[in-house]
Amino acid sequence: MLQFFKYVFATLVGILVFFILSFFILIGIGSALSSDEKVVVEDKSVLKLDLNKPIAEVGVENPLSELGGPFSGNENVTGLKDIKDALKSAQKDDKIKGIYLKAENPQAGWATLEEIRNQLLEFKKSKKFIVAYGESFSEKGYYLASLSDKIYLNPAGGMEWNGMSAEYSFYKGTFDKLNIKPEIFRVGSFKSAIEPFIRENMSDSSKKQSAELIGAIYGNFLTNISKSRGIEVPVLKGFADSLTIDNPKAALANKLVTHLGYWDEFENSIKKELSIEDKKNISYVGVDKYIKSDVTPEDGDYNNRVAVLIAEGEINSGEGSDESIGSDDFIKELKKARDNDKIKAIVLRINSPGGSALASDVMWREIQITSKKKPIIASMSDVAASGGYYMAMGCDKIVAQPNTITGSIGIFGLIFNVKDFMNNKLGVTFDAVKTSEHADWPTATRDMTEFEKSMIQKSVNEGYANFTSKAAAGRKMPVEKLRSLAQGRVWSGTEAKANGLVDVLGGIDDAIVIAAKAAKLKEGDYRVRYFPEKKKPIEELLGKMMGNSEDKVLDRNLGELSTYVKMYKKLMNMGGMQTRLPYELIIR
Repeated sequence: MLQFFKYVFATLVGILVFFILSFFILIGIGSALSSDEKVVVEDKSVLKLDLNKPIAEVGVENPLSELGGPFSGNENVTGLKDIKDALKSAQKDDKIKGIYLKAENPQAGWATLEEIRNQLLEFKKSKKFIVAYGESFSEKGYYLASLSDKIYLNPAGGMEWNGMSAEYSFYKGTFDKLNIKPEIFRVGSFKSAIEPFIRENMSDSSKKQSAELIGAIYGNFLTNISKSRGIEVPVLKGFADSLTIDNPKAALANKLVTHLGYWDEFENSIKKELSIEDKKNISYVGVDKYIKSDVTPEDGDYNNRVAVLIAEGEINSGEGSDESIGSDDFIKELKKARDNDKIKAIVLRINSPGGSALASDVMWREIQITSKKKPIIASMSDVAASGGYYMAMGCDKIVAQPNTITGSIGIFGLIFNVKDFMNNKLGVTFDAVKTSEHADWPTATRDMTEFEKSMIQKSVNEGYANFTSKAAAGRKMPVEKLRSLAQGRVWSGTEAKANGLVDVLGGIDDAIVIAAKAAKLKEGDYRVRYFPEKKKPIEELLGKMMGNSEDKVLDRNLGELSTYVKMYKKLMNMGGMQTRLPYELIIR
């Protein structure tokens, strides 16, 4: 017995020592991560703009991601704000002589790329060089690289130039095999978000809107590249139709790139630009480090602020996360900005395909209350559709990029009837007692009656009427006209501007200027603040250790299959009425 207690005591002491050591290790890591890193930019430096990584509205820094274990699961995410801030500073910084653009396959949406591209064009006014190198270029990567002074393509590499496509996954066959019956309730002929559950292919209306959407985005893509490379749009389109650009030599011969060369040849060309010796190393500085160098002091009156409130991800009730917009969290941040007297105007930056209809309406109400107290402007990023548009329509003005995906003003309800699946596949049966005929309604474990279905459809109809009437009021147009633009149809930013769903074509900076003017603030008299504020590295680290990066773990372990696992999770959580973008819309 004495020996037993000795072992127990030793074990307890070991656990205690482990926790004490872990605590001090974390304190040490925290001190290292939270210390202010002073970055010194050398003369004749080159800003290295590495965009071959995920790009979000606000960056995520996990400096210990390479250690694995509890520190992994989330690679560094570059913030659009950081990229733009770095480019603005570098434009005026005498120590930065140019930009090395590393953008072979950016992991970002088209509107985000538009923001970066426009800022690069602004940088070119400084007469400093922009050079790009790639072993290969995707069309997204080339969209950015196309404005460079020199574009180097590896002689053994390649270039994607075959046009754009939008491919969707359909699950009807899967549900049929599993004996799962989706019960669908919708309004709007274009509300194709439900098609994957009930069809094996796209409907005519879905094909129509998808073709027009990618056509508009492709048109913007070709037009801007045409301006940068001096090649007519029909010629560029012909390259894709005929698969002309099938190797690096073809890319050079058709003037899409300026040089074929290896990395050492590319670096030698930069050294010539910098007038430095061949043996000397080039001083590259990355975005993450450069923004810590404080090269541009902040201007403007501290007491006059424009707040940029980030709303990124799917919409749900309650708390949010890095990948979702929780209505409770959003309202808390919005109220803080609304009640802060130093904040004179608000820009609502939306990057969302939608989600819960209830959460969308709850947030819309708070946006309306805010608009009565101070200006609030919507800035649409890659996607601001359905529930994302629901948020935007409560603002004073809506700003979108030409290639923003928006609209999808519609609503649907979805319930999975799993009775046959449980009975036939798992042998599980159900029985119940109830005080009223419909006490268990709505239910997934029995067939609903036509009356019960009609009651759900009635709720969906009322939700659609509510959505469209509020949208019509926000856009100041007759509800009949609004509904002709609604029905769940998706539009590009260019199309939405033409039909009145959007006010201005532009980016986040344009929205900030509009908000400042609405608050009667002059240029240079205000500061811009982003909310929620970017987390410190130690906060990100602790978050990773607590397991809030499940999606990133799936991506790392399952690769392309992770998309389908995430879709399954979404399907299981997609109960109730939804204001959601059609499909998992991926444009390649």
